[in-house]
Amino acid sequence: MAKQQKPATRAVRMQTPKTAQKEHSTPLFLTSSFTYDSAEDMAAAFATESPEVNIYSRFSNPGVDEFVNKMAALEGAEHGVATGTGMAAIFSTFMTFLSKGDHIISASAVFGSTHTILTKYLPKWGIESSYFDMNQPETIETLVKPATKMLYLETPSNPGLDIIDIEYVAAICKKHSIMLVVDNCFATPAVQQPIQYGADLVIHSATKFIDGQGRVLGGVIVGKKELVHQLYLFIRNTGPSMSPFNAWVLSKSLETLFIRMDRHAASALAIATKLQGHAKISRVKYPFLESHPQYAIAKKQMSNGGGIVTFELKGGVESGRKFLNALEMISMTNNLGDSRTIASHPASTTHSKLSEAERQSVGITPGLIRVSVGLEDVEDILDDLLQALDNS
Repeated sequence: MAKQQKPATRAVRMQTPKTAQKEHSTPLFLTSSFTYDSAEDMAAAFATESPEVNIYSRFSNPGVDEFVNKMAALEGAEHGVATGTGMAAIFSTFMTFLSKGDHIISASAVFGSTHTILTKYLPKWGIESSYFDMNQPETIETLVKPATKMLYLETPSNPGLDIIDIEYVAAICKKHSIMLVVDNCFATPAVQQPIQYGADLVIHSATKFIDGQGRVLGGVIVGKKELVHQLYLFIRNTGPSMSPFNAWVLSKSLETLFIRMDRHAASALAIATKLQGHAKISRVKYPFLESHPQYAIAKKQMSNGGGIVTFELKGGVESGRKFLNALEMISMTNNLGDSRTIASHPASTTHSKLSEAERQSVGITPGLIRVSVGLEDVEDILDDLLQALDNS
């Protein structure tokens, strides 16, 4: 029996079977549909409702399958399904498994658009939600109701970098027969595998670190085969599928994921360490800094601290704007996980739809700056951050 390859090797070597051309790199399958050898074959394909039979690229596509299979392997999942965006993955998960009268428990520290779905759209279909504080996981069980069907969280959270013990939460979910869904976008499977700690489904915005170069949109959900099949049927019929081109880009991106995440994390730790104690900064937060409140949990379930650093400027909103305007090299954009370092101000961008009280409750203070550390030389990143601090 062949030896099981390591995850980094599988990310490089897992490929769609070669065509008659014997290509070394997987080709693009830019086709909307597929043909059959007979009417009987065509009828059989439609009868299966299986993603393993190519019918139409909204249903399945060899390039999309390759990307999904890689992600499932890296996360230690049985199966997966891809979507056009990360938010499509989140919304599809909610819509597949939640019905009128159901209840979902969510961490309060979630992406702004996820918060909007939970508070604005799910109630339209009679689905109730409750929030818990990531820093008070002992309160989760008090929120459980007979109608509770799902628990949703991000760890590390966006943008507060709160960490929660997945194994602890999974035990609560198992006790009450609740599905545990973990957004692993900030960590990626190169850093953390939530299924190893008891998650039922793992979600990614592949737009971020999975792509790693700010080129395409994408989402993916992996987990237990029976759950993924239900998701596949929802996505197949409602249409938020991933494009074959984007899947091809993302599958190639996975070949460099492990080496990229190592570089992101090494630079992020160096930057976080350097910024601690700076006169204009009241707090620096990074999962692998010993000052992080959940440092021990981060060390337990993450192989490194990831590529995101946050810090709080003492001057609030005005200080934050001056800092961003003083940057010379670092990009200002609302994306993250790029090869280029990005700085953003969550209170006025990604989480601006939250009320001031809601932002404060999840640690998004007026002067909070989120830095997605890129792949440039760390000294150049630090030079730009420090000069911007000096000039703001």
